[in-house]
Amino acid sequence: MSGGLLQGRVALVTGGSRGLGRAICRVLAREGAAIAFNYVKSEKQAQDAVRELRESGTRAWAFAASVLDKSAIDAMVRTVEQEAGPIDVLVNNAGVGQVVPLALMEESDWDRMMDTHVKGAFLVTQSVLRGMIRLKRGRILNVSSLAGVKMLQAPVHYCAAKAALKGLTEGLAKEIGRYGITVNCIAPGILEEGVSVNVPQANREEYLRHCALRRLGTLDEIAEVVAFLVSDRNGYMNGATVVVDGGV
Repeated sequence: MSGGLLQGRVALVTGGSRGLGRAICRVLAREGAAIAFNYVKSEKQAQDAVRELRESGTRAWAFAASVLDKSAIDAMVRTVEQEAGPIDVLVNNAGVGQVVPLALMEESDWDRMMDTHVKGAFLVTQSVLRGMIRLKRGRILNVSSLAGVKMLQAPVHYCAAKAALKGLTEGLAKEIGRYGITVNCIAPGILEEGVSVNVPQANREEYLRHCALRRLGTLDEIAEVVAFLVSDRNGYMNGATVVVDGGV
């Protein structure tokens, strides 16, 4: 595709086999990027996603690798760099959802939430960053949540993990801006699909009462914003968290 926002770029999206990650892969591919993504659980969904991307003319790769497995992540990044070229765009999207009150939360629940969202973003970013620093260019986008930037009725460990991504974004943006690499964050509101399906119905109804647009967002609406945020047209935004919530 000629004239796309990401023509000739190589993008790595974590958790790209389903939900928001898959929508992001689809839109970045439409804008001209080659796409690599990792997945953990569903081989079939991953292969379906790769087939969909390749049928559209996109170079695409899927890797069975946890964001918490440093050796697997490093191997994935090396393979992408060898087969596709330097990684220009990283979208840290991998995440989990769980609805449980703090009083009933197990220590393992807390660890899984924080590890997947925060440690996972750290490990993947660290692996990709070396190549970006060598080239003195790159776009990193962390997928947070409205629950990480506003006081919402949401699981405490989820809120804490998503808020940590905002802090990671700001600290890293300051650290590596001198290399021509930008680091930003997107904070979606409640969406029709993806991890938002874990939100209890009463909470969804409360959200709709406060949302100016009176509806939930879609995966594609978030993915469209992501494509702009990681493109060269967005050259001076750095360390920012962009809220996309329909007006809450």
